[in-house]
Amino acid sequence: MAESGTPAAYLRGYTQLLTEVSATGRRLTRDELDFRRSLGEQAADAGHGLRGLVSAHLAAAQEALPGIRSFDSALATMHQVIDAVAEGYERAQRQAVRQEEAARREFIDDLLYGRSDLGHLAERAERFGLRLSHAHAVAVARGAAAYDEGDPVARAVEQALISRFGNRSILLTTKDGRLLCVAPGDQDEVLTYFAKHAYAATDGGQVAIGRAQAGPGGVVQSYEEALSVLDLAARMELDAPVLHAADLLVYPVLTRDRQAMADLVRHALGPLTTARGGPQPFLDTLTTYFDAGCVAAEAARQLSLSVRALTYRLARIHHLTGANPADPTHRYMLQTAVIGARLLGWPDREL
Repeated sequence: MAESGTPAAYLRGYTQLLTEVSATGRRLTRDELDFRRSLGEQAADAGHGLRGLVSAHLAAAQEALPGIRSFDSALATMHQVIDAVAEGYERAQRQAVRQEEAARREFIDDLLYGRSDLGHLAERAERFGLRLSHAHAVAVARGAAAYDEGDPVARAVEQALISRFGNRSILLTTKDGRLLCVAPGDQDEVLTYFAKHAYAATDGGQVAIGRAQAGPGGVVQSYEEALSVLDLAARMELDAPVLHAADLLVYPVLTRDRQAMADLVRHALGPLTTARGGPQPFLDTLTTYFDAGCVAAEAARQLSLSVRALTYRLARIHHLTGANPADPTHRYMLQTAVIGARLLGWPDREL
């Protein structure tokens, strides 16, 4: 008889087996144990709990006691049967977890690469708590190491988000060794919280947050924007822990016409290649000077130079390029060219 809602089908032949083994003293055969494992798998696939399954076996054994001739043999058999059933049950659960993980990973890959039919993708997204008809934003965190789904860093960040927000249509995952968080576009606090904990968990990593984008393709657009920001941060040596794509829109604008930017860099900064020691010291000087608000004393301090030495470098730049960094009419061209040089990797990379 089955208890706790467990169908009797998963106890087939169990009490007869106990009675027979207690009379003969034999051990269970491999086929008999495999059959019990298969019953455990079937029970797991049907959604029954292991606790109820074990309880039903114990109750059935209790009912079979009047026909038991050797309690020790019956007890040993009961132990073997329950162990085999539990093994099959756990095997089915592991398989289900693997299938779920594979389906989740396939969905995430399709979501972030935009490879799947958008209508079908939107249907699959609802299974994972996302409604792609709404706007979404993506935050991407990188650290010193690569992270995967089972990494303690990923689990710690996920636990922090769940504890704070519960199930609020948030998808946390990993891709190419980075942590990702997909959240509704109108819930900025989720990505801010993710950025805070990801920065701490990655021991000082960097987080980029893409702008909210609407529609089924919005997630991949925001994701690609966040990746571009991380790439930009590496090239421009932006060391802020959290970078928002919305604050850095000027950089994609500057590189939208790559050929025009390359022409500007060659025209404005090309003459620096003739200087002894190459153009890099002068590029560093211009970068620091502009970042310091064109205040010579502050720029000199940051470069560990005297004001006189800095002034000499600026004069040398003026002489070589014909553009005076201290002159407002030349300053914008030079500053734009310096930014372009960093974006294009010049002078290490030929334009």
